[in-house]
Amino acid sequence: MIKLTLNLQILIAALLGVAGGWAMHGLPADSETVQWSLYTANLIGTLFIDLLKMVMIPLVFCAIVTGIANLRQHSQMNTVWKTTLLFFATTTIIAIVIGLGATHIVQPGAGLHLDMFADAMQQFESRQLTLPEFFTQFLHGIFMNPFKALADGNIIAIVAFALVLGIALVMASDRYPQLLGLFEEGMTVCMQMINWIMRLAPFGIAALLFKLVATQDVSLFATLTKFILLVMGTTLLHGLVVLPALLYLLTRKRPLWFLRNAREALLTAFATSSSNATMPVTMRCTTQNMQVKPEIAGFVVPLGATVNMDGTALYEASAALFVAQLAGIDLSLGQQLVVCFTTMIAAMGAPGIPSAGMVTMVMVLQSVGLPAEAIAILLPIDRLLDTVRTAVNVEGDMIGSLVVQHVTESHSSS
Repeated sequence: MIKLTLNLQILIAALLGVAGGWAMHGLPADSETVQWSLYTANLIGTLFIDLLKMVMIPLVFCAIVTGIANLRQHSQMNTVWKTTLLFFATTTIIAIVIGLGATHIVQPGAGLHLDMFADAMQQFESRQLTLPEFFTQFLHGIFMNPFKALADGNIIAIVAFALVLGIALVMASDRYPQLLGLFEEGMTVCMQMINWIMRLAPFGIAALLFKLVATQDVSLFATLTKFILLVMGTTLLHGLVVLPALLYLLTRKRPLWFLRNAREALLTAFATSSSNATMPVTMRCTTQNMQVKPEIAGFVVPLGATVNMDGTALYEASAALFVAQLAGIDLSLGQQLVVCFTTMIAAMGAPGIPSAGMVTMVMVLQSVGLPAEAIAILLPIDRLLDTVRTAVNVEGDMIGSLVVQHVTESHSSS
């Protein structure tokens, strides 16, 4: 018998899940077959995500602490910090410009009007935050009791505490080798657990995609086809052209080599729509498949899953302009610059969970006076769009790790 690689198993499972979900549209929604199939898919898919989340928190904590502590040379630490933040900021700005530019050209809101969605907007209640309130809430969420953050799974607070602890171990030099060794062994054990969980990945991904396709409202998509195709097209442009081009220009790594080694993480991100849930798989692909040093990947990947959201930034910028077109509002250049800035901040603050963009989308709309209730139009199609943008978010984290490692090695050898 031919033994299929895990990559191929996941790819086949993803295709079978999509095909199976599509087949469900031909059956009555209340039929026993549909109900039982959805229940089974939900059970398997939820189990897979829960297993990834189970190992995610200890992995993130151990990876960041050991990553920072092992970058003992201050010059190397500075290079890693600066390169990481510069790369993340650059790719996010490029994504926002692509989203705004394409929406300007295509005009997906032309021919549609807000009154077509009046019922949905009336039933929607939005929690509106001003920019200062968002900053206050964002900072409050970063610095908190680390034990509470670990228990609640608050990734951004865990990242912040792990960064501080890692820096403290660096400043302490070699005075706490046992503590550092404990975190290093913890990361090794977490990676072993991830290898076990990945054996279930084909089943989990097939189940998640089956449920996603089977439960989508096809009739609503027809109304918003132009916008859906625009967002998917521009997101894929960023993910398949811009990011791989940056990877090749900066590291000379070929895009096909990257896609082959990143396939597990990209398909898991597509199926789960969660950067956080995918993080264990992202770490596995980055360190094992692409041979990125654990201390580099342990810093860049968890930080990227928190603040590097290219796909989300592109979507929110495009959605803001789309809503403006629906409302018949012509945004000035100054207002579009406000959208760019707010989108960048909102994308950084968006949690790595399904439909996280909806959490911050209200703030982006409000920044230029657009009706926050219009988010109700985007909610039904958000789950579908979330799949592609999450895959691009995760791709950016992995490419960022490769770029940071290349720059760091070049810097240390010069």
